[in-house]
Amino acid sequence: MAIEINGAASQATPRPGQCLRTFLREQGNFGVKKGCDGGDCGACTVHVDGTPVHSCIYPAVRAEGKAVTTIEGLATADGLHPVQEQFLEAQGFQCGFCTAGMMMTAATFDDEQRANLPRNLKGNLCRCTGYRSIADAVCGHGPDAHDAGADVSGAQSPAAVEPQRGQLGDNVPAPAGPAVVTGTARYALDVPADQLPGLLHLKLVRSPHPHARIVSINKAPALAVPGVVAVFTHEDAPQQLFSTAQHEHYTDDPDDTRVLDNVVRFIGQRVAAVVAESVGAAEAGARALEVEYELLDAVFTPQEAIFPGAPVIHGDKDAVVTRIARPLDNVVAEVHAELGSVEKGFAAADFVHEHTYRTQRVQHVAMETHSAIAWVDEDGRLMVRSSSQVPFLVKRTLIRLFDLPEDSVRVVAGRVGGGFGGKQEVLTEDLVALAALALKRPVQLEFTRAEQFMATTTRHPFTIKLKAGANRDGYLTALQLDVITNTGAYGNHAPGVMFHGCGESLAVYKCLNKKVDAQAVYTNTVPAGAFRGYGLSQMIFAIESAIDELAVGIGMDPLEFRLKNMVRPGDHMLSTTPEPEEDVHYGSYGLDQCVSLVRDALDRGKERYRAAGLDDLGPEWVTGEGAALSMIDTVPPRGHFAHTRVSLEAGGRFAVDVGTAEFGNGTTTVHAQLAATALGTSADAIQVRQSDTDLVEHDTGAFGSAGTVVAGKATLAAALELATRIQTVAASLTGAPLADCRLVDGAVECGDRSVPMKEIYDAARLQGVRLATDGNWGGTPRSVAFNVHGFRVAVNTGTGELRILQSVQAADAGVVVNPRQCRGQIEGGIAQALGATLYEEVKVDDSGHVTTDILRQYHIPSFADVPRSEVYFAKTNDSTGPLGAKSMSESPFNPVAPALANAIRNATGVRFGELPIARDKIYLALRDRTLVPN
Repeated sequence: MAIEINGAASQATPRPGQCLRTFLREQGNFGVKKGCDGGDCGACTVHVDGTPVHSCIYPAVRAEGKAVTTIEGLATADGLHPVQEQFLEAQGFQCGFCTAGMMMTAATFDDEQRANLPRNLKGNLCRCTGYRSIADAVCGHGPDAHDAGADVSGAQSPAAVEPQRGQLGDNVPAPAGPAVVTGTARYALDVPADQLPGLLHLKLVRSPHPHARIVSINKAPALAVPGVVAVFTHEDAPQQLFSTAQHEHYTDDPDDTRVLDNVVRFIGQRVAAVVAESVGAAEAGARALEVEYELLDAVFTPQEAIFPGAPVIHGDKDAVVTRIARPLDNVVAEVHAELGSVEKGFAAADFVHEHTYRTQRVQHVAMETHSAIAWVDEDGRLMVRSSSQVPFLVKRTLIRLFDLPEDSVRVVAGRVGGGFGGKQEVLTEDLVALAALALKRPVQLEFTRAEQFMATTTRHPFTIKLKAGANRDGYLTALQLDVITNTGAYGNHAPGVMFHGCGESLAVYKCLNKKVDAQAVYTNTVPAGAFRGYGLSQMIFAIESAIDELAVGIGMDPLEFRLKNMVRPGDHMLSTTPEPEEDVHYGSYGLDQCVSLVRDALDRGKERYRAAGLDDLGPEWVTGEGAALSMIDTVPPRGHFAHTRVSLEAGGRFAVDVGTAEFGNGTTTVHAQLAATALGTSADAIQVRQSDTDLVEHDTGAFGSAGTVVAGKATLAAALELATRIQTVAASLTGAPLADCRLVDGAVECGDRSVPMKEIYDAARLQGVRLATDGNWGGTPRSVAFNVHGFRVAVNTGTGELRILQSVQAADAGVVVNPRQCRGQIEGGIAQALGATLYEEVKVDDSGHVTTDILRQYHIPSFADVPRSEVYFAKTNDSTGPLGAKSMSESPFNPVAPALANAIRNATGVRFGELPIARDKIYLALRDRTLVPN
């Protein structure tokens, strides 16, 4: 019997053992997503005879004779389904990869189910939003439902001037919204089969050993598998050393990696690539490949790795050529610095706090796994479609690896299903390029969720031995940190994470005596890489915990202690060098406002609980409050470049071409609003085209929170120049003075005459005037952004249960381009940080195996785990950002862990210095009563 899909009988028959997800995608239903293939995330949810099912674990054969509805079939001829309209209205998405599955589940809810979303949405995960906007969407609350009262959900302070529709300060909907809610937004692998005839699939053979030399590889058994086309090993791959990390300057990272190596350094490292006509054949070929290894000694902790006589992981590398600090000592990078004299600072202290803080490996868990497709087009160009934050840097890396001409490679990123730094790497593109160049057929590689955990990257684990001193007057006298970071088997991002971590976390405080000794160390474990916060969250956890301990030690309110010691405009921001970064300035300053906003919100929250009679939870419960602050440079150092082009189109609309990728960071909306503001129009008159290396000259990429303050600055410059050209043409048509020509929506008003944009376009063509302008920005000068987070918590002293009673974050984002979108970024950062604080951990056993390699073993926050946070914005106007805006993507993550640890400390008297602060740890600490006196 045929399977009915969205009202039409399918002519295809499922293969034996095929799941419904892959069957539906093969029929062109690309709204059905793969997030786990284990029934854990819900991204693949469809209806079978009206019942929502996870299609990744639903056998396709069971759907024969039944009606299957995907997101593409949810709407009717009369219009969108109500839940689609609600998700559009409330903007219940960011990257949008999980959204189709979320809507398919919610579309079946009755009122009783909507009243209990923590239970009924437990099978659908979102990594971006923090779930507040999803709750508003599912329940049918409008876009301003969360603005009902600041005490309830944290509205932004009212703007001084009402924003113009579609311009700066307006809650412009995401341009991709209609495509996201209908399942037509195209991610990396959403390419119809007829566009890639002869598509092959690549699967990887990965190392079962933490450290070994490959003695031999026998390809014959793999090539004998029906459907296998080719096998690639280190003998077939470029020998060029490179780093998978992607930065504007590739020399920022050590060249310690090969596409395929004859030495493997962690369990899960790629050994060989098997290419076949189907995924199943490629997997069978990978299982059949015969590899002989010579086992080598391995080391799994950085403390052991720097011990004399430890196994050397990259001893074959030349330190100068590869930019590894001390390869024979397993040290990738290091910094040793002292400002003033910490010895004298501690001698002057009335209270000294010493503790060792530890942060764990955390996985990005972007819902879309790493994936790429490569092919050679009819002109001989290498074409790559990738789920990447950095398409231009991917292009540069491929050119370098394969020694290709500059114009012979094109990289396109479709809509990207989440990134968080994890897609600032080349982990798939080099392999599909290798195969496509050799075979001259399209080749696709899609990682499984298990591969994401065991073979991509994680957050760098930090061990921080901290010593800090303060005097009775409430001033810091000394800060000393001994830091070891675990970069895993390869040094991608190791120097940058270490240096950045030791930067703004220290620079935010005035202290004459600071000392840092830090080392990034190789181990035979899964590599670490870029992760939201880029080293700051780890260091801020330690420093902000210590700040609270110092305040308690001298008997001062922790927020007052911070106010006394945090930098103010005019203060040097110093960390490891005696002079501040010459291009980092206080473009605006709102840290003091953020502290006040959080403190006042916590006070109001306490009063609300008291007035409602909710402050007494019983004798086993203790309550407490805690806060933490953070500072971040708005742009990465040493240049971050963007080129954009803005043009007037024939129909009177505008086009903005940008290089930066969209993965839920909201840059598409921001670029449209910035251009609309400069051009006197609305964002819905702007078409943004992006993430294609053929569109513009260069864009460093969407990382380091640079989408608004770098690429946005380039867009604004181009739009302003275009506005002047349009005014000049209008003045020539009307005879009016240039100063009297004003751009309005769809026209130029010149005195009492209005000239439509279409007429401007036609006149410019006749005059030979090009109504397309270019903007460039190089990422300097830079400003600083601030975040302060506060919690009220309750802890059950008998069970270790933790309840978050109130969560508040205040942010200094400058002039907020899109308040709803920026609030969503903050809420998403809070949710991800709560996971990293309370339960997320990539666990590696004593032999180097990742043991948490599926989502049900690695707990990311679900709907029920995330409190509804209050979000407030400081009122500032940044002198360096576009129209006064600052960055606000990664920084909301940074103060959450220490704020929660400080609240637990305030409630229980116990200082938790190791993440995650899981419930069993709380229980055991309270059971043993290892209390710190208040």
